[in-house]
Amino acid sequence: MTTVLSVPQWQGSGAEGAPRLAEGARRAAELLPDGARVTVPVLEAAGEHRDGVRALDVLVENLRLTRKALDGIDDVVVTVGGDCGVDLAPIAAARARYGDELTVLWIDAHPDLYLPHTVPTGAFHGMILRTLLGEGPAELVPARPLAPEQVIIAGLRAGDPVEREYLGRAPVRTYGVAELDKAVDGLSGPVYVHIDLDVLDPQSFRSVCYPEPDGIVPEALAEAVARLDHVVGAAITEHAPPDGPADPGEAEVIRRIAAALPVWNGGR
Repeated sequence: MTTVLSVPQWQGSGAEGAPRLAEGARRAAELLPDGARVTVPVLEAAGEHRDGVRALDVLVENLRLTRKALDGIDDVVVTVGGDCGVDLAPIAAARARYGDELTVLWIDAHPDLYLPHTVPTGAFHGMILRTLLGEGPAELVPARPLAPEQVIIAGLRAGDPVEREYLGRAPVRTYGVAELDKAVDGLSGPVYVHIDLDVLDPQSFRSVCYPEPDGIVPEALAEAVARLDHVVGAAITEHAPPDGPADPGEAEVIRRIAAALPVWNGGR
């Protein structure tokens, strides 16, 4: 059995249109295969910019609420956001359960490896992976961080000097858009799959806050994740639809990628 966990958090983003991420989480969750659904009652307030992090007080409370929701779920969880920060609790939970055997496949145009005070906006979604690796805001760092060797970043085509410096010295495996197949070749579980929809090419999917050109086409992403074995959790994040009716083509992209994840009906 698989549970869809909807986390309509937007405060981790620094984009002008960040509040649209809350509606994106709700819409995306409705597109996933039928099954149990849980919505985390996250805060809606903008929060305080503190210690180099935008809305830190809200993020701390939303983390508590997400952990509480996860405590009541025994199934495999597919988390739907919201900004990338919604994946903090689910990945930390997978790390606690599977230990050093866990691999996190971070499918994202951006490495999300900023430190507090190095992001002009203070946007936490730009430092979420660095936090999972133990170097983020103290109030959000998990009790048992990931080791760099446990992380694979795929679809990468952006990043700034702070992030590149980290990747230059840490044994995080990175793959560009053309190397997506290499990222999943021979990858065995337990695997947690994080998908930021901005990894997709904007010509195929435009409803994100930080589009990057020359991305992955949806068909290739769906085929890649379908090849994975022993997926123990996943997330789909950063859908920021405009006001008005849903775009049928984009809805089908989300539906197809989600359905390709080998977590439904017992997975593989």
